[in-house]
Amino acid sequence: MNGDLENSTPLQSMQRIALLGSHLTSTRNKPSHKMAETKSDIHLYTAQTPNGIKVSMLLEELGLPYKVTAIEISKNTQKEPWFLDINPNGRIPALTDTLPDGSPVRLFESGSIMQYLVDRYDTEHKLSYPRGTAEYYEVNSWLFWQMGGLGPMQGQANHFARYAPEKIQYGIDRYQNETRRLYRVMDTQLSKSTSGYLVGDRLTIADIACWGWVAAGSWAGIRMDGLDHLNAWLDKVLTHPGCEKGRHVPSRHTMLDNRNKTEEELDKAAQKTRAWVQQGMKEDAKK
Repeated sequence: MNGDLENSTPLQSMQRIALLGSHLTSTRNKPSHKMAETKSDIHLYTAQTPNGIKVSMLLEELGLPYKVTAIEISKNTQKEPWFLDINPNGRIPALTDTLPDGSPVRLFESGSIMQYLVDRYDTEHKLSYPRGTAEYYEVNSWLFWQMGGLGPMQGQANHFARYAPEKIQYGIDRYQNETRRLYRVMDTQLSKSTSGYLVGDRLTIADIACWGWVAAGSWAGIRMDGLDHLNAWLDKVLTHPGCEKGRHVPSRHTMLDNRNKTEEELDKAAQKTRAWVQQGMKEDAKK
């Protein structure tokens, strides 16, 4: 892969972000310069989650060189001061880069990062469409649909089905049913597509943004039967070498393996994660 995995120390990261922070206020109103670029100073901070792999999949598809720091969310690395200087919300993924005028930029929220990367680096529109076209706005609609709907709803399905300290059937049903409805929305859209992708004739950030969540459907307890177009799309995306490579950053992607596991096996696998999720919630409640 193009990503270069490194274990940055907090001191090294603080030095990097100190430089970043010193420029944020003074350069935020400077115009950006759109240009064709073949190199980057991209540093991705991520973990093996549906949101985290969006960016690495996109970076690999774009063929961009980048550095990777794996964030150990089970140890709350994302809550440490040095990381909060990159993303004040304390979530992954986050990304830093250097703009053409030499000033550093930080980005957080996966959708924002993906928009930045195609706006700046996909000048030939291999994974996007020209600004102002109907397809450009359609891609944005599906990207925001994922960020505001699919991700949050399936995330809640994950929580109530796997991580809650007790099984609350209402919560499980509420969010699994809503996620299944959103899957049907995607399946219907794909049934109308002649390319097999969500928008137009090519793979875009709309597809990449959604892929990791649908791939993790079994973990959330979402049924995939009767969604023929969605299931075909799930495999089709991985025919792109960059997507296949990028889903394994910063560690091996295993969510597709869950498709053949029983509910009992999945629940057992969630036990360890359940403990630190609950601990993290308790710590946040004290603040």
